[in-house]
Amino acid sequence: MDAIGAQAVSLPQLQYRPHWEQSGRWANFEGEMFTFENRDAREMCLAPSHEEGIVHLVDGYVRSYDDLPLLLYQVGTKHRDDHARNGLLRTKEFTMKDAYSLHATAESLETWYRRVRDAYERIFDTLGVEFVIADAENNVMGGSASEEFVAPVKDGSCELVACTSDPCRFGVTDEHVEFEQSADGDDCPRCDGTLTASEGIEIGHVFKLGTCYSDAMRLTVDTGNNSSRPVEMGSYGIGVTRLIQTLIEQHADSNGCRWPVTDAGTVAPYEAAILPLHHDGEIGEVADRLHEDLEESLLFDDEMQSVGECFAESDLLGIPVKLILGDCFRETGQVEVETRDGETRYLDPEEVSAVVGQNPL
Repeated sequence: MDAIGAQAVSLPQLQYRPHWEQSGRWANFEGEMFTFENRDAREMCLAPSHEEGIVHLVDGYVRSYDDLPLLLYQVGTKHRDDHARNGLLRTKEFTMKDAYSLHATAESLETWYRRVRDAYERIFDTLGVEFVIADAENNVMGGSASEEFVAPVKDGSCELVACTSDPCRFGVTDEHVEFEQSADGDDCPRCDGTLTASEGIEIGHVFKLGTCYSDAMRLTVDTGNNSSRPVEMGSYGIGVTRLIQTLIEQHADSNGCRWPVTDAGTVAPYEAAILPLHHDGEIGEVADRLHEDLEESLLFDDEMQSVGECFAESDLLGIPVKLILGDCFRETGQVEVETRDGETRYLDPEEVSAVVGQNPL
């Protein structure tokens, strides 16, 4: 987000009713907004999104078209009184990366909408998430158009029909009016690929809001011709919390979690696990030295666990690499480096740092 010109902000979760009445969403957020009265009998809410908060933040500071475009983002907690579904995919408290753009013209909105959309694609590619991009309904968010990033999975929160060809990312979910027009085995409408049916998890969403919030909340900018116009807006979000569930759904196997490793690194809790046959003698010394050199990247559990238990725990956590100090080390002095996918190579201890601990996400 920083790389595309965004600025970080921190907006309050607690907000008063008048701003939400201005936008028309106080009683229109699909029954998911937590509301209450404070000790002064003033009605408040836990903001389920922050379009109103952004307008309130910039009102009075953004005065001229020269102050725009502006892209603001935050990473924080959201609360929605959602129904618990599909394990941890739908929860009442979750972490979201949300962003909001403001523009003097519709053309500027289109340019920055595309810029954020492209950044989201890079984010998900960096994480190793498989996804498609589907047209979506704006519903309670308002505006003219939106698209959602959906990860195909076996067990998700929506029905999905998506193209299997790379790099086509066409998809449509059962939440869109055109869903019935696509079916498993159909030809993709955008390429020569074939559509496949599955379930999906929404991991991101981008909206062209237009002037629906600025009209309602009277946010305008001077145009330089003794006139003013409503601010064009965009809204963008990534469900940070549910990315963990999504990656597990797409990559786990019968032994436990598996975390993808991309050119940028991995989101695994540790990049490697050190697994010594025992914790004394030369093996113990080399294990300690490896852990000291790569402490932030290595899991080294020297509790009274058997080697088999340590192996199983490493697989269960999905740690991408095992550094094994066993019979091979005793015979050759080399560390057995085994990936989560079962590929093995042998390195001298001083060579390990060149391949482990360089690219953690």
